[in-house]
Order: sequence, then structure tokens, then C-alpha cells
Amino acid sequence: MDGSLDGSPDDGARLLVIVDAANVVGSVPDGWWRDRRGAAERLRDRLAADGLPGHSGPEEIVLVVEGAARGVEPVPGVRVEAAPGSGDDRIVELVAEAGERPRLVVTADRELRRRVTELGADVTGPRSVRG
Repeated sequence: MDGSLDGSPDDGARLLVIVDAANVVGSVPDGWWRDRRGAAERLRDRLAADGLPGHSGPEEIVLVVEGAARGVEPVPGVRVEAAPGSGDDRIVELVAEAGERPRLVVTADRELRRRVTELGADVTGPRSVRG
């Protein structure tokens, strides 16, 4: 039994995928710096359409935005968290708040990788969502 009334998997069983938008967008020199919000929206839309490539189980995707990308709206399949300050700090908070739930952080930032793995999260690089 999945523990939910509507037949969907409960959050404790779904993989929580937290995407460091600034790091993923910044991993490809495609002119993203001219329109940070637009670049984050394109990433959000790709995540909504494709999910996490190579992952077949249920997942919840959270896109963490900061700075000029604040204001990106959520869409079905992708929750958007606008960091009030540091995006890295908000990602660490989300990992900690999720407790023992399976968590995967998408970033190439070495310090952020260290911080979230200390909390038990797995980490993958930007290529995993960029296709």
C-alpha cells in the first residue's frame, strides 16, 4: 500500500530531485547570461517534459532559482523555489527538510556537493538533466 488516498506514491517513497538552476544553466556557454530568467524557464520546461532522464521511478522535481532568475513560475511536474538569498543555502535546507526521503541534488558545485552529501543526499552533475 502506498499510504496515499488518491493512489499516488507518498512523498516518502518518491525521489526528491533538487536542481541547482544557476549551476546547471551556467554549465553551457549558450548566452544564458543575457537572459537568466529565460534560461531558467527553458530548464524548467525541459525538466517538466523529460523528468530526470534515465530514471523511471516516481520523482518530485524542485528547481531552485536565485538572483535574476527569481520570478520563474512553477509548472506541472516542477516546483520552483526562489531562494531569498543563496541558492546553495536553500538547496541544503531542502535536503535537510526531506529527512530520510531519497534525495538527489543536481549540481557541479564542489562545496554544495560536500554539504548535501554530508546530509545523506546523492549528487549528479548538470549533464544528467541537460541531455
